Amino acid sequence: MSITGQGTNENPRAPKTTQQPSLFWPQHRPPYAGEATQTPGYDVWDMARWVPEPAKSTYRSDFERDRARILHSAALRRLAAKTQVVSPGDDDFIRNRLTHSLEVAQVGREFGRSLGCDPDVVDAACLSHDLGHPPFGHNGEQALDEAAAQIGGFEGNAQTLRLLTRLEPKKMTDQGSPAGLNLTRATLDAATKYPWRKADAPLRSDGQPTRKFGVYDDDAAVYEWFRQGVDTQRLSMEAQVMDLADDISYCVHDVEDGIVSGMFQLGWLTTPEQRERAIETTRQWYLPDTAPEIIDAALSRLESTSTWVASADGARHAHAALKDMTSQLIGRFSTAAFDATRDAYGNDPLTRHTADVIVPENTALEIATMKGIAAHFVMSSARRQPLYEAQRTVLLELVEFLTLTEDHYLEPMYAQDWQDAASDAERKRVIIDQIASLTDNSALLWHGTLVRGSAAPTELPAESPLN
Repeated sequence: MSITGQGTNENPRAPKTTQQPSLFWPQHRPPYAGEATQTPGYDVWDMARWVPEPAKSTYRSDFERDRARILHSAALRRLAAKTQVVSPGDDDFIRNRLTHSLEVAQVGREFGRSLGCDPDVVDAACLSHDLGHPPFGHNGEQALDEAAAQIGGFEGNAQTLRLLTRLEPKKMTDQGSPAGLNLTRATLDAATKYPWRKADAPLRSDGQPTRKFGVYDDDAAVYEWFRQGVDTQRLSMEAQVMDLADDISYCVHDVEDGIVSGMFQLGWLTTPEQRERAIETTRQWYLPDTAPEIIDAALSRLESTSTWVASADGARHAHAALKDMTSQLIGRFSTAAFDATRDAYGNDPLTRHTADVIVPENTALEIATMKGIAAHFVMSSARRQPLYEAQRTVLLELVEFLTLTEDHYLEPMYAQDWQDAASDAERKRVIIDQIASLTDNSALLWHGTLVRGSAAPTELPAESPLN
């Protein structure tokens, strides 16, 4: 008698040895393991690395290795203790930067694969998109930008590229300088959301340059390497997928987190005063050139969906309803972009710089409106302003202290960078790199210990209670 799933006499199992065959040895690889398949639309140019590496086994693709390197990086692990909207220790349910990145990767991987992108390139870009965020999220980003004003500023996306190509230890050049994770050209391009330096930032509708940029001047060499052949500031197809997946994920999940944490209910938007203020926040933050009535129409479309949750009381059925709402909205936005993109380009694989993600105007308005709701009730809330100010003070005082004490309190990697720096500007950038690497908790501990001389971390003020 044979049992399903076990070997038979016709197909006996190989005898065990003291050293089992490895998938890394092609001659011992079982048929089901196979070789990595190559997604159409990519060639050896896309798979090249800044620092050439010896040939490796073929059971994984170059892009699968990229994803694995990011997944195993310390920078990704640290995101678990960095603010997404609310500080990680404030609530067990609320997303942190790591869980947000995992959700972006899930949305982006499936959306990108449906368009013909290599799923591992998109996945790797999504996992890495927030690696450069400092403690306290965008609030910390503002503080470090202020502190670094004389050396080119600070931008989380440029810091991401710096981590991938310099700071995160994996490979070194022949000259002994760091090469970061040494990812492929296609993956680095996919992870670059703002492919320009600060001085080359495009102009906004008001004629002022955008504050966003994706590369510091002293990281220009590797940037120019992976952007060879691209003469414009366009994002690669995979970067556009990552960007949309990020927008979709955080616009619905920030709203869900705000509701579950008791900050607001969507039903409050039926109150004329709250609705008007939320629409105005949306205009100020995301849609400055859009008339209020157009935003109101986008909000009305969202409210008319069958899964919109006007009120959630925290019971299991309410959590299920919220989860269904977020799922349906992600599907609504992704499907609209997929259909529009396929209508424009047909059914061929869409990769690298051969196409653009098309987001219908109404979909873009609805995504921005969801972001505006979270911004109104959470990020711009007057209750949080004292907290934000205290967070900025912590980081600015850390910059001042570490600048005065040179390399004495820097972690060994950064102390070496400081010692190797050739100018005050380079040394200041090392200080910024060190502080940006900290988690929320470690920033408070460093501040309490070094700046305040206390054995305990600095305590931040609590939010004011709801009126």
